[in-house]
Amino acid sequence: MNDSIKVLMVDDEEQFRATTKKILDRRGFTTLVAASGEEAIEKLKDKPDVVVLDVKMPGMDGHQALQEIKKRAPKMPVIMLTGHGAMPSAQEALAEGAFDYLSKPCDIDLLALKITEANEQGRRAVMPEEKRVMDIMIPLQEYTTVTQDQTVGEAITKLRESFTSRISTSRILETGHRSLLVFDSKGKVQGILSILDLIEAIMPAYLSAPKPSMADSIQYSPLFWRGMFSREITKLGNRKIRDVMSPAPAIIDPQANLMEAAYTMYREKARRLLVAKEGDALGIVREQDLFFEMEKILRQAR
Repeated sequence: MNDSIKVLMVDDEEQFRATTKKILDRRGFTTLVAASGEEAIEKLKDKPDVVVLDVKMPGMDGHQALQEIKKRAPKMPVIMLTGHGAMPSAQEALAEGAFDYLSKPCDIDLLALKITEANEQGRRAVMPEEKRVMDIMIPLQEYTTVTQDQTVGEAITKLRESFTSRISTSRILETGHRSLLVFDSKGKVQGILSILDLIEAIMPAYLSAPKPSMADSIQYSPLFWRGMFSREITKLGNRKIRDVMSPAPAIIDPQANLMEAAYTMYREKARRLLVAKEGDALGIVREQDLFFEMEKILRQAR
């Protein structure tokens, strides 16, 4: 939930600018781009909410651009993108007034989170209030879905596509969610299908059945395992998703506090929760979404 934050993305690499703009726009941000520090200064007239600024650029580099941005717009939050391991450069950027820095290649979830945080700080003089679940969830439209009557083979194809369709370059990456939400014919969430569910589904029943006293030495021989994986996967492909999926994740309200979300994950031993209001699914909150908040709070407390 970013309320159409206007982001100015500054980088001299054309492909990186185009790729990042496409990803951020798809997530609801309004993204402006600039190819140089000089162009970034010019585009301040468009009044961006947040600037994402590459450190290493020809001509006016990121540090010089940051200094000029702070002269013209002292309260403008700026996130610096720095090369891996460039700690002195990152520390220098913080001393110059940058909101934060990220190393490249940059995870898109983390970049979106930092942009949202920077925007909040830019709008408020005090520390932002603790976020609610709706502020960090992945919207439902960004999750790949299937119906419970489809085959597992179809689900595997969709799950694979959820990885390959993500846009990435050597400098930014966006990963799949490693699971599918399963709906019934009425559009209600009935379950979730994860990679772990698929692994569990290919386990033959006899592997967990009581065995004769001498069977263990045979079971774990190379000959015993040969061909088993391919056979079980082939059989699995025609089964219905309803037969192998896990139950729907525990439900949490979008207005819930993050501690409630953390407690629910702990209690349910769950890696994700379904965010829903009055029976309507709105999104998913994952363990990594909470992790990013943990990291931010610890960093701010130092």
